[in-house]
Amino acid sequence: MGVTSAMVLFAVIWFMVLFVVLPLRLRTQGEEGDVVKGTHASAPANFQPRRTALIVTGVAAVIWAVVAGTIWSGVITMDHLDKLNEITILKPGGRGE
Repeated sequence: MGVTSAMVLFAVIWFMVLFVVLPLRLRTQGEEGDVVKGTHASAPANFQPRRTALIVTGVAAVIWAVVAGTIWSGVITMDHLDKLNEITILKPGGRGE
């Protein structure tokens, strides 16, 4: 896995964790009883983006380390994932196997 692949993997994991973490401990304006005019009652009452981003980054880093370590160690290879032998792996010269 190259540097770009590692960054894309981290970004995908980060957004997946973000969508899991966002609804946790969410208090809406409707639940608080203080709906600001022009907003929905389901809008967050006390959203803290910096805290959320730090939590998401920490959890994503741990998950990414496990996934990337598994890929780099060779425990899971393309041969394990390509049981039907349909994926063509390009060599540096630009030709497939």
